[in-house]
Amino acid sequence: MTMLPCDGPCVTRAQASAPATGLEKLLRGLSVFTMLMTVPQVLTIWIEHNAGGVSLISWVSYLIGACLWFVYGLQKHDKTIYLACVGWVLLDLAVVIGVVVHS
Repeated sequence: MTMLPCDGPCVTRAQASAPATGLEKLLRGLSVFTMLMTVPQVLTIWIEHNAGGVSLISWVSYLIGACLWFVYGLQKHDKTIYLACVGWVLLDLAVVIGVVVHS
């Protein structure tokens, strides 16, 4: 841990070069897997022009959540969080825009 200079209460931060834990590796793999499982939904909307049964409210909620998690990951300097959120924001945006365009 490294002590950071501060004016108020001091906080510690883990070294940036610390190796990923087993859980972090699992979460990274799971993020990629779940994003890949979302691609068929995006393709159905954009290639088949079929947004039937897709809830705009749900996907806007997912998009808002992904954006908030992205900001949180940036604040915590946690690549496991914010890099995954880039993918989720793009996928969620693709679904939301597709539902608006093809409904």
